[in-house]
Amino acid sequence: MLHPPDALGTLPTEYCLGPVDPETLPAQEEEELSEAEQLRQQARENMPPAENMVMVQDFEDWAQKVLSETAWAYYRSAADEEMTFTENRDALRRYFFRPRILQKNSTEGITETTFMGIPTSVPIFISPAAMAKLGHPLGEVNLTKAAGECGIVQMISANASCGLEEMFEAKREDQSLIYQLYLNKDRAASETLIQKVEKLGAKAIVFTVDVMWQSKRTMDVRAKLPSPAEAAAAAAAPAPASVSHAISGYQDYNLTWSDLAFIRLLKKNTKLPIIVKGVQSVEDVQLCADHGVQGVILSNHGGRQADYSPAPIDILYEVRSLRPELFDKVEIMIDGGIRTGADAVKALALGAKAVGIGRPALYANGTHGEEGVKRVINIFQEEIASTMRNIGVSKIQDLKPEMVGPAGPWVGRNRPPYVP
Repeated sequence: MLHPPDALGTLPTEYCLGPVDPETLPAQEEEELSEAEQLRQQARENMPPAENMVMVQDFEDWAQKVLSETAWAYYRSAADEEMTFTENRDALRRYFFRPRILQKNSTEGITETTFMGIPTSVPIFISPAAMAKLGHPLGEVNLTKAAGECGIVQMISANASCGLEEMFEAKREDQSLIYQLYLNKDRAASETLIQKVEKLGAKAIVFTVDVMWQSKRTMDVRAKLPSPAEAAAAAAAPAPASVSHAISGYQDYNLTWSDLAFIRLLKKNTKLPIIVKGVQSVEDVQLCADHGVQGVILSNHGGRQADYSPAPIDILYEVRSLRPELFDKVEIMIDGGIRTGADAVKALALGAKAVGIGRPALYANGTHGEEGVKRVINIFQEEIASTMRNIGVSKIQDLKPEMVGPAGPWVGRNRPPYVP
């Protein structure tokens, strides 16, 4: 049975220990499960070391081969037909660079920058990624240590499978952690949690608002469906919950702009900067700025909530084209579909202060643990630096919107309105 987090956002230790206990499975499936486990073991034996992974996609390809069915289904799952999940990647492919030549390139300090007042070695952050122990026994602690060694920010998931103290104790002295908050139905529990993370040393609160109802994350749901034999044996028993449903029972979905509880509650209890994650329209970027939010993350929850919601890179392009003054009012970040350094540079050129990676960190943790997560971060840094040099830029701050835009000739309606 899966258990939701307690009032302080900590999941019970007994839940996050890996694959389903074989003793709970019906006898007729033991042979099939054993065969699947053997295939996974063989794949692990043949898997290249982390340093031999060339692309971020390599980690995803191997994760599908070596992770348990439960872990893979939870990490990879997306809502309904998964159109938004697919569109997050496809949309990024519709934007191309306009490189400038004969520009002097620096060989040092090319990727260092800051966002939300936090210095970072490269403008990427680990998005709030839950249930890392499904892929590795050390769970989110691996993400914390890798982020610290590489000098980037980790946003700790509210549904992390490690305790808050574990992750804060694992961080380096100068390392910055940001905490994700889902507003609890019990507001007192949220107040206690906010106070706790501030005392532990969090640098900001990222408030996730795009889970307005529990979606059907198709792969996750199917992984928990009983077989016909199981269904017949337990006809009166409730169907087992998917991982996403099981860990989210405490969340309050009834949040509105009118009562502003999510902003006022946070402002009352903490001096930490507030980032709203899950913004999916230009209008809501404006509203966030109007209500004193310091940062927003354009995100559709990795395609895990509303299917057919817009890709974050497209919303970023809309802000740049229609409301460029918003970049001066609130720091804008994105996550969703980022798989290469070129993807990141496109977003940075359009005005994003940083980009988030979620699934890549979980996949790499599941295949190679801490070393895998570090390698993913290094790949992004290498590719960001290479892409920037090859489009004529020597540092993050030199990226300009006119260096990226829709694919094809910039003629007529295809010409970006921000191009001089």
